[in-house]
Amino acid sequence: MFSLNMRMYLLLTVMFGIIYAIVSMIAYGMGVANFTFYAVLTVGIMLVQYLIGPKMVEWTMKVRYVRREEYPQLFEMVEDLAKRANIPVPKIGVSPILLPNAFAYGRWLSDSRVCVTQGIVNILSYEELKAVIGHELTHIKNRDVLTITLLSVIPLILYRIAWNMLFWGNSGGDRKDRQNTMLIGIAALIFYFVTHLLVMYGSRIREYFADRGSVVLGNHPRYLASALYKLVRGSARASAFDVRSVEGIKAFFANDPARARADLGELSQIRLDGTGSIDNESLKELRNQKVQIGKGAKFAELFSTHPNMLKRIKQLSTYIKA
Repeated sequence: MFSLNMRMYLLLTVMFGIIYAIVSMIAYGMGVANFTFYAVLTVGIMLVQYLIGPKMVEWTMKVRYVRREEYPQLFEMVEDLAKRANIPVPKIGVSPILLPNAFAYGRWLSDSRVCVTQGIVNILSYEELKAVIGHELTHIKNRDVLTITLLSVIPLILYRIAWNMLFWGNSGGDRKDRQNTMLIGIAALIFYFVTHLLVMYGSRIREYFADRGSVVLGNHPRYLASALYKLVRGSARASAFDVRSVEGIKAFFANDPARARADLGELSQIRLDGTGSIDNESLKELRNQKVQIGKGAKFAELFSTHPNMLKRIKQLSTYIKA
């Protein structure tokens, strides 16, 4: 847990360092007024996205908020975990989509919602589903949607600066001014690429935090490990159309459906029990096992909002009490 905290602190330090460098560069090369315009415009766009985000998720996933009598067990586990997490009980929704997953969203704590797809209800046991819900409620408790939204502002500002400098900033002025404008645009483009990768990295750290949070809320690591394995297996069996249909909001999910087939191949290194789950002994074995992750998988992880699933389940194995 200490290492996860240190990684997040280091990420924030680097991001703020980049902000300082960019502000200095823009102020020197083109004037604070222009930079302020780009910053205010981008922050405004992000604010609108943040405010209407829940509705966009609901429309995409066809979310229907349900009553206690319809899903009594789901209400029971959400209320129990919310009490343990010391957060308001979120609104509970169900999506008819058969792709197995769960997700949490909302603008702030009192506006939080947690949703499960019909697909996940069909394949997970009570304890496994409760572990996934614990993961999602930890996202709510940690205000992860707000954290990643704020971090995402930085690369978006840089992208807008790069676009304007490289494609619209070369007219007018003398040769030296045009060269300075071009250099600023190239630098902003490079920083955009770097900060975009850092935002992805921050998102992956938040997933590790949420996994740990589910365990802290009382869910045994083996249940979350088994649930994640079954989500990968279910997503790998889904049609390409189903996977593409949720591409825009997969960052909210417990796992990345687009990487499921590749993840499933690597997860063959984990020994399953007779029911197709990961039992306690298998998870203990994994803790001391050297896993093999291909170069392609390591590279793909750099551009993903979710950690490599084999690494993620191995991290869960370290939470088992001796």
